[in-house]
Amino acid sequence: MDFNIYMPARIISGENCVIKNSAELRKLGGKCLIVTSKTSAKKSGALDDVVSALNNENIEYTVFDEITENPLVSTVIKAGEKAREFGADFIIGIGGGSPLDASKAVAICAENPDYDIKGLYSRPVPSKALPVILVGTTSGTGSEVTGVSVLTNDEDGMKKSISGADCYSAVSFLDPKYTCSMNYDVTVSTALDAFAHAVEGWFSPLCSDLPTQYAKMALPLIYNGLKYLEETKQLPDEKLRADLYYGSIYAGLELNVCGAAFPHTVGYVLTENFGIPHGKACTAFMPYLLKKAKQYKNARYCELLEILGDSEDNIIGIINRLTDVKNLTMTEEQIKEWCSRWVNGNKNFDKTPGGFTMAEAEKVLRMLSAE
Repeated sequence: MDFNIYMPARIISGENCVIKNSAELRKLGGKCLIVTSKTSAKKSGALDDVVSALNNENIEYTVFDEITENPLVSTVIKAGEKAREFGADFIIGIGGGSPLDASKAVAICAENPDYDIKGLYSRPVPSKALPVILVGTTSGTGSEVTGVSVLTNDEDGMKKSISGADCYSAVSFLDPKYTCSMNYDVTVSTALDAFAHAVEGWFSPLCSDLPTQYAKMALPLIYNGLKYLEETKQLPDEKLRADLYYGSIYAGLELNVCGAAFPHTVGYVLTENFGIPHGKACTAFMPYLLKKAKQYKNARYCELLEILGDSEDNIIGIINRLTDVKNLTMTEEQIKEWCSRWVNGNKNFDKTPGGFTMAEAEKVLRMLSAE
């Protein structure tokens, strides 16, 4: 058996697990800041359950609900200030990837008032941070179990992550019922994100025995859900919602060890400049990733097809139809400017089968361009 992992978050799962385990909140202190967006925590019922659990334990709380999609570092710093002013002992993040990722950074900023945008990215790892509890409401990010926080840098508008031991939750509550409020488009995009995690990690040189097992659990659950979504154009039932959610968690556990490949990195360009949701921005490059995997990791590639129980053509067809990213307006000058950030390479490029270069990044963007 071959594996080397670090995943210190405590995971508590199951129906009504937040209410049933409210005593876990009391262990972290008597005051907390809830970090979330304007609507998802309320629509899903997660906010009501968290508030009930806090009231059960006589814990004071206040809500910061200014987290947007692709959260800005400045917003995270603002929330950290609010946590200090309130005297919060811990942070509770509720929502999809953006609120969960932001909550990790808020916990760091709350304990480090001198951190500005540059300071957060250049901080010593680990830095001091408040404990974080995470409650997920989507089936894509896997942020509940990873030590990564993806933020948007105000200074250049680029998405850039922070990571390390200070970016893990103390406790993550996993209850699939909170995902039932997602509409069709969000369900598709988040499932595509989870699928990208699982596939990109599958081909990583870091995918040793244990993350391979995580992937083998994640891939069928997510792919079967994607097939249903593509074929029926309908929302999943509760069972399929649960499959997609736990599939995203297994993929997150895999991602936590393996990291991502080039699609996650180049996909940031599509989100930053075209507003394409993160999941679709990643799977827009799935055909090219599979082409490279077939050439450079053929045995692993064939095993992936076997796990998914489908042909290459069917898999690519389903992913392409759900992703539906093509004919984007971008000039050659724009493509070169966007890709110049990788002139010195990128760690996710190195995890791509056969490697990946800045020139290839330009190539895959041209493939999506209408120019």
